[in-house]
Amino acid sequence: MLADLWDAVPEPLRDPVALAVPFFVLFVAVEGLAAYLLEDERPEEQRRAADGRAMPLPGGYSRPDALASITMGAVSVATMTAWKSLGLLGYAVLFAYVAPWQLPADAWWTWALAILGVDFTFYWAHRVAHRVRVVWATHQAHHSSEYFNFATALRQKWNNAHELVFWAPLPVLGVPPALVFLGFSVSLVYQFFVHTEHVGTLWRPVELVFNTPSHHRVHHGSDPEYLDRNYGGILIVWDRLFGSFQPELHRPTYGLTTPVGTTNVLRLQTHEYAAIARDVRRAPTLREKLGYVFGPPGWRPAVPDPHSVQTG
Repeated sequence: MLADLWDAVPEPLRDPVALAVPFFVLFVAVEGLAAYLLEDERPEEQRRAADGRAMPLPGGYSRPDALASITMGAVSVATMTAWKSLGLLGYAVLFAYVAPWQLPADAWWTWALAILGVDFTFYWAHRVAHRVRVVWATHQAHHSSEYFNFATALRQKWNNAHELVFWAPLPVLGVPPALVFLGFSVSLVYQFFVHTEHVGTLWRPVELVFNTPSHHRVHHGSDPEYLDRNYGGILIVWDRLFGSFQPELHRPTYGLTTPVGTTNVLRLQTHEYAAIARDVRRAPTLREKLGYVFGPPGWRPAVPDPHSVQTG
């Protein structure tokens, strides 16, 4: 039955992300209109931080910020297609010549296994993206907005090569390559809807199992208690199992710990690569060069304690 339904969909539209694009546009437009109409309801003094800096309204929009996000999303459709085409070739080889068995593509449980497998590997790929600087360089653009809304969900990376590596075990285990990419598309569509401040906490069993707007707001927070938490895509159970879960305690401060201060999409996508190159060039030792590339974001070599006493 699933195969019949899938065959009935025109070939160009078989990517769930392509099918969802009109809905993405609609939700961004509705949320943006609501933010515009409600913009003046909050007193001016409540819109500023303690240091006097203007703070984005909850659920608010900035036109330059939203346009940057939408532009990055549009470009990512093309770049992701290129990376997925490359990955498909490798996955086809693994599926045909390495996998000890090949799961049936028309079985519902293969589809379910593909989506679950992608979600599990996405958790680890996402966690690595926050803990390895050279991979963080590909992902940080998604966290660069100080707003949290449906447009922010479209602020996607242009290089998802490392995700292809993390999905590779799935075709090795016999999951058809097309279903690997289907699972990723389902995850991407699901995650669009958790980028909003207009939804509070949901029914407790849902919050216990699934990634929700509340959980994902934490993930986008730059507050110390929120950093590197809630990596889950569809399911939040991975964070609960592997010790990276953090409940929402207060409204997060969105964006990077060191704001980029631009809406130039090229700089948003590439500034961290440039920073890595500068650090590597200045590092005096190979160990420090490797640390700047493969250490966590913000890594710096240890500074010797001048008060320590060395004995012969």
